[in-house]
Order: sequence, then structure tokens, then C-alpha cells
Amino acid sequence: MSKVIVISSDAMVGEDLEYFKTLSSYKNYFAGGAEITNVSSIYPSVTFPAHATMMTGMYPDRHGVFSNMQLIPGSDPTPWQWESSFLHCSDIFRAAKETGKTTAAVFWPVTAGNPAIDYHIADYWAQSDDETIRQAFARAGASEEVLRIADRHMHLFAGCEREHPQRDAFGMACAADIVEQFQPDLLLVHPANIDAARHAGGVFGPHIQTALDQLNDWIEGIGQAARRAGTLEGTDFFLVSDHGQRSVCRNIGLNVLFAEKGLIRLDDQGQVVDWDVWCLSNGMSALVFLKNPQDQTMLARVQGLLEGWMAEGVYGFSRIYTAHQAQKEQRFGGPFSFVLETDGYTAFGDFCTRPLVRSLTNQDYRFGQATHGYLPQYGPQPILLAKGPSIRQNVVLSGNHIVNEAPTYAKILGADLGDTDGKPIDAILRPEKF
Repeated sequence: MSKVIVISSDAMVGEDLEYFKTLSSYKNYFAGGAEITNVSSIYPSVTFPAHATMMTGMYPDRHGVFSNMQLIPGSDPTPWQWESSFLHCSDIFRAAKETGKTTAAVFWPVTAGNPAIDYHIADYWAQSDDETIRQAFARAGASEEVLRIADRHMHLFAGCEREHPQRDAFGMACAADIVEQFQPDLLLVHPANIDAARHAGGVFGPHIQTALDQLNDWIEGIGQAARRAGTLEGTDFFLVSDHGQRSVCRNIGLNVLFAEKGLIRLDDQGQVVDWDVWCLSNGMSALVFLKNPQDQTMLARVQGLLEGWMAEGVYGFSRIYTAHQAQKEQRFGGPFSFVLETDGYTAFGDFCTRPLVRSLTNQDYRFGQATHGYLPQYGPQPILLAKGPSIRQNVVLSGNHIVNEAPTYAKILGADLGDTDGKPIDAILRPEKF
């Protein structure tokens, strides 16, 4: 059976392919294979829930990852949902291991501490000034042999651990070394430089070509590593993406309004002392949590407030989903009570003090010149490219869903993901191989 290498290029969309097809990595590793445009994401169209879907074949109402962030009202910074323990289901790594395959992941979200990943650099970072990068990676699952690879490329990374494209250059260099040194049967790697470029500079423009040039060099590095390892001809290469982006004009903090209604209590410095309601940003959508979700009186009060604010038409959201509606209509579940969908040009913040509307910055993925988190049918759409011994030649399709990606990898590897929401994308697979 073939090996599988999956490169998830965060926020890459169909409009990027015209330029990407002029580059060497497309010509060397994807031309003549399968191409799918207009691949649908999940709701919310943000990185961690989407990548959880991409590695499980489950919608968020089953895999359990509802945001990039954890629900810890008032925390600054807010911790992310790094750990694999946030998943409520199995994943492609566990399925592959059960079949006797070797596995690897670099910067793939929601994998920290996943025991089914043999060669692992998690999407994680040092949590205090006292912790080194090396210690953080080790705590999240990196073995000593993988840490030596990280040491080799640390000059790309030290001092700019949260910055792009430096973080991506480091991760892709480590992934190439893992391919050459260990030849894993499955590798999932996640560069996010295109996503960062769109946040900082807008959805389209010359900055996206620069980011695609960077991606091209990194894919070449992984392909050349497979060639040196002697595994290139037996590897199915996938280039996928998780969501697109849309332009935003402003950033609104609905927690300001909740605080002014007495539902969030602050001290004299504006820090959260206690809360009954909390609005957690997902970029261009927001989740509203109740501290006591069984309190029907509070639930009705909050719903009334939200409906009144939406009717005023100035607070940035155009749709209120109850938890039941979100699950039924969008397959989105979690411990929230309401989901607020953007008006098309507003992003949401977590802050609790005025000004209510703040200027856009790129300090956080939610507040740049462009962002995501909105309903997945809007804006530019993700892509899937594939080529290798399991992939049909010259297949061009429009329309699919990221929920089908992990079942496709599982079928290639002869692994069993169990009862997933997704199905293998048989239209791109060679039937004689299965």
C-alpha cells in the first residue's frame, strides 16, 4: 500500500491555483493527478475545528472541537484547544496505528499528546517564560529523536515562534527530515503562511503570490526528501486546505454589552471577576456560553437581549442560532447556548470594556484585514490536489467536503476509521488499487 503525505495549506483557495500551477512543486508533484475545487469547510470555518474534521471524518457536533480557543472567560491570552484529548472520537493516526502503520505530524492542530503519532511536533508553544521551545515540544509528544531534528532547524524558529512564515519554514523543514529519516506511512503537516498573509494584507494581492512561492519551496523540500529516502514513487501526495477568508471592516466586543447589563462582573482594572454569560470569538462568528446552561430564565433573558441587538442592525451579527439549530442545520455542537453569524463585514472580539468597536489589527487571527469563522458557503473555497500511485490521472472536479478527506487517507492505508460522517472520495482513487 502507498504512503500518504498530506500538506494542509491553511486558507489556500481555488483562486490561488492559477498562479500555483506555474510553480515547480505543482508541476513535479501534482500535475496530471486529481484536482478538486469548491471543497466545503465546516461551521465554524476556523482552523482547529476544521483540522479536527480533516483528521477524523467527523463534523464538529461529533468530534467536539468548537473553536481554536478554550472557554476560559477573562483569560489573556486565551489558551487554545491544542490537546488531542479535546477530541471526542478517533482519528486517522489511531486508525493507521491499529493497522500497523507508522505515523507523523508536524504542526497539525489538536494533536498535542496524541499517543498514536510516532514522530511528532505538535501545534503548540511554550506556555511560560520558564519553558523552552524544546521542553514544550517534548511535553506535547516529541520524542528525543524528533527533538534532534527540531534542534537542527531551531535557527529558523527561535525568537519568532508565533510568527509566519518563520514558523512554517521551521515546521516544513522538520517534516522533510522526518520523511527522509523515518519514512512514515502517514504524515500530516500544516503550514499557515497563506492564512497569515491573508489576515495581514487582505484576501488577494501580491502578498499571496509571495506566500505561494514560500509554500512551493517547502513542498519541494518534502518531495526531495521523499526522493532521497526512496519513497517518492510509492507516496500519494495531497495538498488540501481548511477554509477561505473574507474581508472585514471592524471588530465588535459583545462582552462589553453583557458587562453593561451586569452579566459579566469586572474589577476596577476591567478584569473579569465573575460571569453569567460569555461571548467567545470565532472570528466572523461568535459563541455565547452560559455559566449555568440549565438556567432557563437566564437563557430566555440572553436570547431576548440578542434578538433585540440583532434587530437594531448595528452590532455585527445577522443570524442567531440556538444550540439545537446549530446542530440541526450546520452539524455544529458544543457547550454553547447560541451562535452568532456575522453581518458579512464584522469580526468579534472577547474584550469587555469600551470602546465597543475597535480597530482591526493582526495581533490575533480574528482581527486582521481578512478573517474566517463564517458560514462555509460564503467566500473563496478550499481545494484538494492529489497525485500518486492510488490517485487517478487527470481528474478535475468541483465540489466536495473536508469531512471526506480522512476516510480517503484511511482507504489508501487500509485503515478503519469506523462510523464516520465522511466517505472516501472514490472519484479520485484508482479502483484497481482497492
